[in-house]
Amino acid sequence: GPGGLTRERAQMEVRDVHYSHYGRMCPIETPEGPNIGLINSLSSYARVNEFGFIETPYRKVDLDTNSITDQIDYLTADEEDSYVVAQANSRLDENGRFLDDEVVCRFRGNNTVMAKEKMDYMDVSPKQVVSAATACIPFLENDDSNRALMGANMQPFLENDDSNRALMGANMQ
Repeated sequence: GPGGLTRERAQMEVRDVHYSHYGRMCPIETPEGPNIGLINSLSSYARVNEFGFIETPYRKVDLDTNSITDQIDYLTADEEDSYVVAQANSRLDENGRFLDDEVVCRFRGNNTVMAKEKMDYMDVSPKQVVSAATACIPFLENDDSNRALMGANMQPFLENDDSNRALMGANMQ
């Protein structure tokens, strides 16, 4: 609106990725050029709640048994700040309990390692950080960030028929 942010006046602080974007806004898929960082895409599992806040899903940890439950809670960024969230690739046993005594997790935007008893939630998927288009990039974790940006902006087409199945995919098809 009038007097608001323009792409000519937008500084780096506005364009940069903030920790509260985790699982809500894709850190990779943004246009190249003057709009970089100003136009963003929702992450794969993000949704907008009835108040207009972006939420991302987490698996609830049962604090009595220290095991992951099937309960999925959608949290806003300010709600997430109150909880310790384990990564989606944390090792679990067949009962959903953490195998390692210390777990890599996030708390208030900081990546850290804490005792498994401190976990409140767990990410639902490693793909929840990125958009659907970005998740289709094979071996994304090994890509240079500029290359990933270009790949995400190519908007890969997803086939509907199974007659010519690909031999390799990115697990989002």
